[in-house]
Amino acid sequence: MMWLPATIVIAVCVLACIFRVFIGPGAPTRLVAFDTTNTLVVALLVVLAFMFEQVVFVDVAIVYAVLSFITTLYVARFIEGKKF
Repeated sequence: MMWLPATIVIAVCVLACIFRVFIGPGAPTRLVAFDTTNTLVVALLVVLAFMFEQVVFVDVAIVYAVLSFITTLYVARFIEGKKF
């Protein structure tokens, strides 16, 4: 039960970041909010892994973090206007 407050705080932060993704003033701000959201989701998956004592959540979090990192780099290059 002690992990529940951490889960709630992370979920509220995720909602705040998603809100910023939709109302952000520009593409770079939205990209940072999107990347922060992905980082918080990874943290949430790790906390849930401890809550439910399931190692598979950590595996999913690692794969999600790698895909998130690659996506952020790809979108940043697109925003910058360089070729891939």
